[in-house]
Amino acid sequence: MKIIKIEKFKGQTYGVYFEEEEPVFINSEIVAEFNLKEGIDIPESAVSEIVRANDIRRARERALYLLDAREYSYTELFKKLEVNYDEEICYEVLNRLAELGLINDRRYAERLGEYLIEKKCFGRYRASQEMYRRGLSREIINETLDKYDEDSVVRLYELVKEKYERYMTDEKGINKVRNALVRKGFSYDDINVVIKTVLDEE
Repeated sequence: MKIIKIEKFKGQTYGVYFEEEEPVFINSEIVAEFNLKEGIDIPESAVSEIVRANDIRRARERALYLLDAREYSYTELFKKLEVNYDEEICYEVLNRLAELGLINDRRYAERLGEYLIEKKCFGRYRASQEMYRRGLSREIINETLDKYDEDSVVRLYELVKEKYERYMTDEKGINKVRNALVRKGFSYDDINVVIKTVLDEE
């Protein structure tokens, strides 16, 4: 396949035009990497390789752009990429980013778990749901959240004293507080224990 023209298309993207074939649009880095020039002949298999290299580059840039905004789990980022790229390319890009330490599910789980438990004041069940929704495995989630179990009742007590005690003036208010805490993911037994403790103090 003979290249008859290479011209700038938009930004760093160049159009590579062939005789009697559809053009391909690739990044200038790929043009340089494959030493593409007007007038040279390349095999058809090389065109597929060039397009694949360009897709890998684009997928990697997209992944790095997303990671620059916040951390992602492997699965979560895979789902983002597979919208536009083949499965094989997604695996290749993400495996490489994982090797470089840019994706690390355990590190992500630690940070996310701390945020959900300490900052959002979620109970274990709600925190677990949120972490699973973000693509983390049950094993990693459980390992991360286990360390918070020992102090869960204490945290729940402090949360009720700080934000909910003032609403517990009658049975209707107590039920509203109980329902709010259930939505936050605390166990029903722990909720009842803490509410009874706070009411007894009054």
